[in-house]
Amino acid sequence: MKQTILGSGGAIGIELAKALTAFTTDIRLVSRNPKKVNPNDELFPADLTNRVEVSKAIAGSEIVYVTVGFAYNSKVWQTLWPPFIKNVIDACIQNNAKLVFFDNIYAIGGDNVKHITEESPISPCSKKGEVRAEVDKLILDAIEKRKLNAIIARSPDFFSEVKATSMSMNLIYDNLAKGKKAQWLCDAQKIHSMGYTPDLARGTAILGNAADAYNQIWNLPTDPEKITGEGWINLFAKEMNANNKYQVLPNWLLKVLGLFIPIMKELPEMNYQFDRDYYFDSSKFNKHFNYSPTKNTIAVKQTIERLKKTNSGV
Repeated sequence: MKQTILGSGGAIGIELAKALTAFTTDIRLVSRNPKKVNPNDELFPADLTNRVEVSKAIAGSEIVYVTVGFAYNSKVWQTLWPPFIKNVIDACIQNNAKLVFFDNIYAIGGDNVKHITEESPISPCSKKGEVRAEVDKLILDAIEKRKLNAIIARSPDFFSEVKATSMSMNLIYDNLAKGKKAQWLCDAQKIHSMGYTPDLARGTAILGNAADAYNQIWNLPTDPEKITGEGWINLFAKEMNANNKYQVLPNWLLKVLGLFIPIMKELPEMNYQFDRDYYFDSSKFNKHFNYSPTKNTIAVKQTIERLKKTNSGV
């Protein structure tokens, strides 16, 4: 049973490839320059912005997972995401393949992030959120009108030893590792759920291989602990034997920094996720699959241990 990962080179794609070995030995990894995660992986180089190459990458697949991460830029998202998803949907329908879309929760905005469930209304309040809402609608409409079998698997912010795509690793770990103060956005006293990449990937694999999970939205398994930004900093500082002092970056400062650092321009519109509680509830998944997510304390410990091994060349 061929299971294909579109966007296989990122933090989630790599962990998902590991997790899928519990269900199949026929795994196809698709990206511009795919690299094997498991010995028997099939490597399929492709430009995922090209409709023809997307179709070829999906051909022969029974389950297709989308873990693509386009550049973190609103204009790039507006340009690339909708046509990409349309191409994926068309190819899945043509090949009678199931679709599992690894999603974030940007389509949920404002105070609706205070307690995020599968029933939370699509209510974008950012440009990136509007794009994700459009993408979700394309998938949900295809389920309803075109008989696509699909899952929207949602994730909160996440962290692991792959630091490039994790804001928390950049703000907390990287600064503490340099002997600097950790950083947080807006208000470190607000609750902020974060997912542990291995749990999110295992949850995605479980969903993809569960027949009764399809044509639904699922929140991926995340520790239910209500932890604040300061709480996260304390966990990392303790594990790293570092000082837990930190600096809060207010929204106005991000806007100023955005004049000089392009990525900073992209952050202010997302700060509704940091200036109030942001709690991600995965109880639907945890109960249905009898799954216990890794505790935050253990997840941080494992992440630091892996980074130590990587940095020492082990």
